[in-house]
Amino acid sequence: MANEREKRAKKRRRGGLLDIVNALLTLTVLGILVAVGIFLYGANQFYAPGAVKTETNFTVEKGSSVMTTARRLEEQGIIPQGQLLPSEWLFWAGARALKKEKDIKAGVYALPANASMSDVLREITEGKPLDFFVHVIPGDTAYLVAERINADNPNLSGEPVTPPAEGSLLAVRYDYTPGDTRQSVLDKMQAEMKAKVAEIWAGRDPSIDSVIKSPEEMVTLASIVEKETGLETERPQVAAVFLNRLRKNMRLQTDPTVLYGVTEGKSVINRSPTSSELKQRTPYNTYQIDGLPPGPIANPGEAALKAVANPATTKDLYFVAKSANPADGHLFAENYEQHRKNVRLYRKAAAEAEAEAAREALEAEQAEEAGEKVEPAS
Repeated sequence: MANEREKRAKKRRRGGLLDIVNALLTLTVLGILVAVGIFLYGANQFYAPGAVKTETNFTVEKGSSVMTTARRLEEQGIIPQGQLLPSEWLFWAGARALKKEKDIKAGVYALPANASMSDVLREITEGKPLDFFVHVIPGDTAYLVAERINADNPNLSGEPVTPPAEGSLLAVRYDYTPGDTRQSVLDKMQAEMKAKVAEIWAGRDPSIDSVIKSPEEMVTLASIVEKETGLETERPQVAAVFLNRLRKNMRLQTDPTVLYGVTEGKSVINRSPTSSELKQRTPYNTYQIDGLPPGPIANPGEAALKAVANPATTKDLYFVAKSANPADGHLFAENYEQHRKNVRLYRKAAAEAEAEAAREALEAEQAEEAGEKVEPAS
């Protein structure tokens, strides 16, 4: 009897163990099936086309984490809302699985229509953000640059800026991130100019020291060179003319300074000074004052600064435009007699250009009367 009871007990124990093993196997299989199901569901959601039907801009803030970015994407409806598994979790998991959680770059991105979570992740980690910038054009005045920064621009924040000191802004393009303040953009412009001036001044030709006594004077003359010619190749020669005149105690006699004295940089005059303006005594009229004006007349670019710091080796004291087209550059002369000949050449070229323009206008008028379509002259 005892043996039979022991046999039955062992049989029950074996049966119970098998039940436990079977239960565990069943739970494991169910767990695997659930995990696979969740994975397939998540993958399907991660790669499924988004619901936004048009191209949408999305801003990744500086220092944003994957989860913060995902939450903002979901809040803005760019990735699905109200899912069985929250989209922000799926987005985070996808970024982690693809090892891109540390690759997110700040900026504004143009997300394509129907962008999936995968598309969005690829765009904000591998794509190029939209460009936002303020351009300081060589020869711009501080007043005009401040106007540009203060213009109605929803991508810049903060109060309007006050025009800074003339010549304190380096003429280059300044990129910014939407949300940056106007003052921070202006501060960057001034910091760039300060650094560039220090660099160029340190590498200047010592021969200029007899007439250019400081970095500030270098910037002043560079601003005049900037306004006198748009041709980078001839800036060192133009700079040399002014330096040579300063060495001989000759007045600079440069038109852009006269016009700056009239406008104080608050507007642009695209013409030569009038006879009354040439006679008007302002601190900037270099036909009336000796030496350099009291400060810059614009914000020069790097090329103009370098031209003053390292001018051409020449004895030229005069220059005049070759023609009415600024792209043609200038004629240079070492003495007044040659300069007068150059002036006559300029007047002849300008007169011919004026006559040619008049002839072309008459031809265009005749063509229109004949029923032809005439495009405006470029």
